[in-house]
Amino acid sequence: MPQELPAATTARRLLRRLDRAALATRLAGADGQGADLQGWPYASLVLVAVDHDGSPLLLLSDLAEHSRNIAADGRVALLFDGTAGRTDPLTGPRLTVLGRAARSEDARGRARFLGRHPGSALYAGFADFAFYRVAVERAHLVAGFGRIDWIAREDLLFDTSATGALAEREADIVAHMNADHADALDLIATRLLGRGGDGWRMTGIDPEGFDLRREGEVARAEFGTVVGDAESARTELVRLTREARARSTAPA
Repeated sequence: MPQELPAATTARRLLRRLDRAALATRLAGADGQGADLQGWPYASLVLVAVDHDGSPLLLLSDLAEHSRNIAADGRVALLFDGTAGRTDPLTGPRLTVLGRAARSEDARGRARFLGRHPGSALYAGFADFAFYRVAVERAHLVAGFGRIDWIAREDLLFDTSATGALAEREADIVAHMNADHADALDLIATRLLGRGGDGWRMTGIDPEGFDLRREGEVARAEFGTVVGDAESARTELVRLTREARARSTAPA
């Protein structure tokens, strides 16, 4: 029987796997029809990417209600719902991340978000759109009946102090895999992750795994060990490719 993962690992894997979340902010009530609702909670759907350490990254319009709310009070909650496809959703995992959202000019974070959500490039450069980074304070994981955990910031976030070399080479690795090893990405997606079709593309790589996208579908492949640079990433990518090829040739 496989050993149960620590709550923080389960939470971070869920965080990295999903590309959208429900964003809760506090209504500023400065203008419009919400003036009499100041202080009420307000929930909206947002697209999300995740930085190497697990910090959520957002792209928001200044015209959106949630952006005006964040300008007045940066405290937010993000609900990541991993219950899709279950007959009883309450048996599936979901994670609430509490933190403070602030505008970010980080070029690598921008690249990770646009890699995860290429359609966003159409409006990411507009003057009334801005990237945000959520500084995590705490998280609450419900991983099914009877498994409920509060997770401290230092446990949820991944320590990237020894993996800076990977971050520096991320764009090169992603470009190389998509240009020269598209067949390997398809094999990993279909044979190891159980996804259909071909044309999968890598959108980002981090110390714990890498992200894939095919049209509107996303997938996540976890490494067997932490990678901190391009060479160790190559080793894990080769291992996963060999494992996928072995499965594709195994007798039924």
